Parts: sequence; C-alpha cells; structure tokens
Amino acid sequence: MQNTIKWRVLRGFGEVVRAHRVWFLAFAGAALILRFLFVFRFLMYTPDSLLYANFAKTWIQYHVYGLSSPDGPIPADFRLPGYPAYLALCFLIAGIDHYGAACIGQVFVDLGTCFLVAALAWRIADERAARWAFALAALCPFLANYAGTALTETWSIFFAALALLLATYGAGALRNAQESLRPWAWCGLAIGAGVLLRPDGGMLLVALLLWLAWRFFRSRTHPSNHGQGGAPARIFKAALLVGTFTFVPLAPWTIRNAITLHEFRPLPPVMVAGPGEYYPRGFIHWVRTWIVDYASLEDIGFKVSGEEIPFNRVPNRAFDTPEQRQRTEELFTAYNETVEMPPELDAKFAELARERIRRNPLRHYVVLPALCALDMWLRPRTEMLPVDAHWWEFENDPRDSGIAIAFAVLNLALLATAAWSLRNSRSMPYVGMLLTFVVVRTMLLTVFTPPEPRYVLECYPVVLALAGAVAWKQLTHP
Repeated sequence: MQNTIKWRVLRGFGEVVRAHRVWFLAFAGAALILRFLFVFRFLMYTPDSLLYANFAKTWIQYHVYGLSSPDGPIPADFRLPGYPAYLALCFLIAGIDHYGAACIGQVFVDLGTCFLVAALAWRIADERAARWAFALAALCPFLANYAGTALTETWSIFFAALALLLATYGAGALRNAQESLRPWAWCGLAIGAGVLLRPDGGMLLVALLLWLAWRFFRSRTHPSNHGQGGAPARIFKAALLVGTFTFVPLAPWTIRNAITLHEFRPLPPVMVAGPGEYYPRGFIHWVRTWIVDYASLEDIGFKVSGEEIPFNRVPNRAFDTPEQRQRTEELFTAYNETVEMPPELDAKFAELARERIRRNPLRHYVVLPALCALDMWLRPRTEMLPVDAHWWEFENDPRDSGIAIAFAVLNLALLATAAWSLRNSRSMPYVGMLLTFVVVRTMLLTVFTPPEPRYVLECYPVVLALAGAVAWKQLTHP
C-alpha cells in the first residue's frame, strides 16, 4: 500500500506511460489499426456532414461563414464553427470534400482520447487502472466507429475527457489553500472548445457548477470540513473561473454574430432550420410525445421534410384513441402527397401533441424521458454502421441482428463493469463529480435532444475510466 501511495504522490501520468511503454505502445497500435479499419472500411458521412462541409467550403471560397447559394454566400449561425473550421483545414490540405482526410485526423484525436481516459483512471485509482482503462478505450468500437464518421463526436469526446481530467486537478486544488486554482481556468477553456463543436458541450459546465454549488453549501453548513472539501471562497472562485473561461473561446463567435448578423447569440437555438427553410416544430413536438427509440427517428423523425413516411411505421403508443389514430393518419396522408410540411399542417401536429400531453402529463414528463435515457445507454451502438436499425427483426436480416446483439452485449458488459466499480467509490476520489456529469448530461439530453445513442458518448470517458478502476481493484485487492 505504501508503494501505491508513493507512486501516486511522486510520479505523474507521463511516468506511468514511460514505465509501461510496451503496454501502451501495444494497445496504441491496436487502437490505430481498429480506427483505420473503420475509416477505410466503414467511412461514413451524413446529411449533417454535408452541411458542415458546405460551411467549410463557403468559408474557404468566399471567406464568409455561412452557406453557398446560386446568389452567393449566405451568412448563417445555426451551426457552430468548430467542426467546419476543422473540415476547412482538412480540405485546404487534402482537397475539397476529402472526408477521408478529416477522418484520418480524427483517428489520432481519438488516440489522444484514449490517453486522457487512462489519465482519468489514474486520477481516480492508480497506474494499473490507467493501463486497463487505456486498453479498454483503445479497443472500444463505439469510440473507434466515430473516428471514421465525419461528425463532431470524436472531437467532442476528446474535449469532454480533457475537461474532466482538468476538473479532477481543480477539485484536488480545492482542498489545499497553497495550490493554484488555475486548472479550473483550463477546464473552462476545454469546455468552451467543446461548445464550439456542439451546444450540448455546455452540459459539462452545468454539471460542474452544480457539483461546485453542492460543495459550496456543504462547506458553509459544515465548516469543520473546510480542509477536506475546500473553503467557500475557494470554491466560489473555482466556479467563477470555470464559468468565465468557458465563454472565452465563444467570444470571437459572439462578436462575429453581432457584427455580421446584428444579433447577440453565443449559441444557436435548439430548434433551428437553415436559411429559407421551415422547421416543423409542431411535428417534432408531436414525435416527442411518444418516441423512445432511435429506430423511430430513422423511420419517421429524420424523413421530414423531403421523404415519404410510411404510416405503418408509427407505433401504437403514438395514439391514445382510435379517433386520434384516424386524425394522425389523415395528417400523414396529407404530408405524403407533397412530402413537405407546411405551417398549416405542422400546426395540426402541434395540436395533437398538446392533446396527448394534457391527457397524460406524467407519461410525457417522466416516463418517456426515462425510457429515452435507457434507449440511449443500452441500444446497440451500430447507428453509424451498415446495420438495420430494426435489429430485433431477426427474420429480415439475421446477420445484422447478430452484429447488433454482439454490440449490445459488449456495451452492457462495459456499463456493468463500470457500475460494479462504484461499490468502491468511497476509496476513489472525484467519482462524485464524474457521476454528476453523467447524470446531468443524461437528464438534459432527454429534454433537449432526440434519443440518439451517440449523444451519451461524451460520458464514455467516465465509463471507461471506472471500468479500468474495476480491474485495478480486482488485481490489487483480490
């Protein structure tokens, strides 16, 4: 035990890597092979990828952040500039529309995430936990999959892991008046970088401020714990630092919006459409009164507007009465005639949504969010692979069903291993802060986003670090 304490006190994570260089080199090689396999075998770009690329190309060609059109560039702010800036850099180096180059870059970003996960495990446990967490992250197909996808996930996960690691150093500084609170400023900058990719990156700031608020009130009500939990003034200063520095990366973007678009908007609205497009808020509101799974998004939610939607794909839970079912079918028939969602039709879907919420508010505000959270955490993470979203329909494609079940079992095993480590949470520092982030992000996702499994991947650095801590506990204290 003394040797373990000595290791943690006298050596940093860099020395952990050097001391076990063979282990880290071996799994780093495996990580690169796995990720390049996804890049060259399953390279994926989605409508969102094409939208980000449009911003990037307009930025390159016209020096305007916006969308291209026959009449010239249109300045816009409904997508944050982080990922378009990365694509623009890749396009300048490798050529326009070279998504492969962007994904190759993401391979190395994701390898960096593996090291951050290992460092996080080292912070909450020991060097052995760091080694196992690195191995788990290196071989995790859920992270590797998105390295081969032209979306923000790889970068978002990287900055979430970096911010969480910096937050553990900041949390440690709260206990010692002689230590600098500077890690909280760096943590804020990392969160801000994540927000420049996607607005939901700010959920980490919310979680950390809630955790710091709990520490603050606890220190006020139990002054005898100041030495362990930090003095109220230091906790308040930490909250001020992380909150202020989160918005530093957003300052140029906010100034640009004020000058170019004459509006004060640090973040784009949650529900937004492109220039000249109509966003079907009523329809989306209606979908949110019954949707609990990703398959329904592919069947229905992603098709509006522009694609015909088969009414038989709407599940029975979307109707409360036979009369409501008939009205809904009539609305679908009207939509499918033109595959457009005009405001008049959208308003009728909004009325259906209000009726369903009035009939059963508990279902809408409690049951559905809970089911969405379960779906995001437990669904097979194959949404960016050529695998049928209806994986449970074995008779249609046994191969796809088998792959999905294998991914689901792997995901469940990883979550169960991480949960098992919590029985030793009292001996692991910073776990409360990390779990606060997981819980807060999950809850906010069920309110602001559809149930896409990829949105909880920012929590997987915590899952992988905790899973590595299980290995440490089992091997250190059999």
